[in-house]
Amino acid sequence: MIKKVKGFFKGLFSIFKKKKHIKLGLYGPPNAGKTTLANKISMDWLGEEVGKVSKIPHETREIQVKERIEIKGKGGRSISFNLIDTPGIATRIDYEDFLKFKMNKSEAKKRAKEATKGVIEAIKWLDNMDCVVVVLDAILNPYSQVNLTIIGNLAAREIPVLVVGNKIDLKKAKVKNIESAFPQYKVVGLSAEKGINMEEFYEALFEVIG
Repeated sequence: MIKKVKGFFKGLFSIFKKKKHIKLGLYGPPNAGKTTLANKISMDWLGEEVGKVSKIPHETREIQVKERIEIKGKGGRSISFNLIDTPGIATRIDYEDFLKFKMNKSEAKKRAKEATKGVIEAIKWLDNMDCVVVVLDAILNPYSQVNLTIIGNLAAREIPVLVVGNKIDLKKAKVKNIESAFPQYKVVGLSAEKGINMEEFYEALFEVIG
């Protein structure tokens, strides 16, 4: 069994070595900070943002791609990738949830329909990913049905994963809870909005991608 596992990872790393350019997807539940992180990465290396953010769930309802981002690490290492920011994954989307944000019924129904379509599209895109960053809100309980569904889909596809515990600038953030929930993966705590711990995040990407 150990030999098989070693063989799998050896093969995986050889694929990455051959690939000079990969597809890196950002996945997670709504409002975890995926687009905020995508904007931070893109601003750091390209000087431009990927998409709009807001406090309203499902602000991102379509796949957003920023091409040809190259990050540089220690020892002259570099990674070139297309960054794919995906709509928030949810097991249930009800238009009534949007009414509390002062949307009228028509707007809420339209948003719910678009968000549902976005979730389906995001899951389809999983088959195209070379590596995935799962962005979780470090304030919330990581043992949610949505989080377990995302991790389960990634594990089934044997996609390399880096887990991010976002919003560590907030007092109630507990990255250790995320580490306990998903011990099989590398977990990095950061604040995408404040730019805290981004260097550790980039170094972790090198570790996961190889």
